[in-house]
Amino acid sequence: MSDKIQVPAADATLRILSYLARQRGSVPAGTIALALDLPRSTTYHLLSTLLDHGYVVNGDRRWALGVRAHDLGTGYVRQEPLALVGRNLVTRLADSAGENAHLAVLHGRDVVYVVEGRAPGRPSLVSNVGVRLPAHLTASGRSMLALMSRDQVLALYPDDAALTARGDVSVTRRELGRVLRATRERGFASENGEITPGFASIAVPVVDRVGWPMAAIAVTFVEGQADEEALAQSARSVAVEISRRLRV
Repeated sequence: MSDKIQVPAADATLRILSYLARQRGSVPAGTIALALDLPRSTTYHLLSTLLDHGYVVNGDRRWALGVRAHDLGTGYVRQEPLALVGRNLVTRLADSAGENAHLAVLHGRDVVYVVEGRAPGRPSLVSNVGVRLPAHLTASGRSMLALMSRDQVLALYPDDAALTARGDVSVTRRELGRVLRATRERGFASENGEITPGFASIAVPVVDRVGWPMAAIAVTFVEGQADEEALAQSARSVAVEISRRLRV
């Protein structure tokens, strides 16, 4: 007989989180229960507990992973694997573009920079390794937020007070919504002077196999002195290669 302790609730909770992680969009609780062969009452109780702790979100009776679950996932890629895979690629991007490049991850409402590639002759920026900045004001953060569902973004920013200002720069939830829609339509995110006056950035997300944003590749340049579309295309190639190497 196995000497492992069986904890059915923990097992079912982990199965629910794993199932939601494999879905591209939100799903009804009944679908989850059927797919995992769980009683509906158990499924609803566990989802409610996960909701209370921020690991799932619920909109229109459909469920998806919440921001706390995203933090767990990026907790892994914030560590050595992401830096190891991304360091040379980001450095090469900076060299080829002639502009500073960065690799960042989303952590709560902030982005955390984990790799920096500095181009020759370009100035040092505030986005050094380990620095945290408000995600909604950075190109890196916007590129990742744009891939989240409306319910996930609302859970992260329940009101305007949750959108931290940086100096005199601030946005409302309505303004952020417009920015994220424009990001989806254009295929890359941007910011112009919101982080450092006189400098702009573009960014594209690094995604896993179901399209969930794990990280972002950003390039920063003097405002008005770069071809944003070309930089986004170069950054996207790096993002795709990082995803491939991580095999996610």
